[in-house]
Amino acid sequence: MPDGIMIGNFEIKFYGIIIMIGALMAAWLSSREAKKRGIDPEMIWDMLPWLLVAGIIGARLWHIFTPSASLVALGIDTKYYLTHPLDAINIRNGGLGIPGAVMGGALALWIYTRVKKTSFATWVDIIAPGLALAQAIGRWGNFLNQELYGRPTNLPWAIYIRPENRLPEYANVAYYHPMFLYESIWNLMNMALLLYLGKKFKYKLYRGDIFLIYLIVYPLGRFLLEFIRLDPSNIGGINANQTLMAVILILSAAAILIKHTLLKERFVPVSEEIRTPLPEPK
Repeated sequence: MPDGIMIGNFEIKFYGIIIMIGALMAAWLSSREAKKRGIDPEMIWDMLPWLLVAGIIGARLWHIFTPSASLVALGIDTKYYLTHPLDAINIRNGGLGIPGAVMGGALALWIYTRVKKTSFATWVDIIAPGLALAQAIGRWGNFLNQELYGRPTNLPWAIYIRPENRLPEYANVAYYHPMFLYESIWNLMNMALLLYLGKKFKYKLYRGDIFLIYLIVYPLGRFLLEFIRLDPSNIGGINANQTLMAVILILSAAAILIKHTLLKERFVPVSEEIRTPLPEPK
């Protein structure tokens, strides 16, 4: 199976195409959410390039500073990347970490909202469902790259991994858990949940709550899936991704609990802040 589309001597990787499709679908969904809140949906398309670039940079940096065990075994660790800058910026074959993408995008969004003098909490709520959708789509890039698969399994939905993409200790094992599929489905469920809660409980939710719920649901799924991942990113013997997910989940759950108990007098429901939704175009 080809890895991309050739245009002359230049190859456009399917991995990159899938990431762009995910970003565009996320922007489309976010623009709809902005419109429901009476906010100009064109702002989404204005901020998209900045969020996308920052997200990719953050994702690559996360990969560089938390390389997988198999890469470290090959001598491709953080020191290698720092001394081989061309390899460090080469993302054509993958090597992007979701935690870094979210952090990079969030930083760019924070700067954007400061410049535009608008609410960061409102915008992360608007973008959160689209972000989950982008992740669901983007995980199919891992399928095409034959990477980030789970432990060997004989289940009917097991995925075949080509010999050249198998870890050395599993060279004779052909079928594995399709982690990309599990996470893709989990992210679609997360998106549906965020959209449902935003509509059903708009009279009870405060600004930033939808994003905090995203930061509970996604880390929970990722934390559990790390138990079947074969090639974790270890730092000092600790699974960096799984540990970070646990910390984010706990802090986000604590934050939303405190907002709705100890600090509830400081907030008003989102429904009281939403302006009249923009009319549908004729």
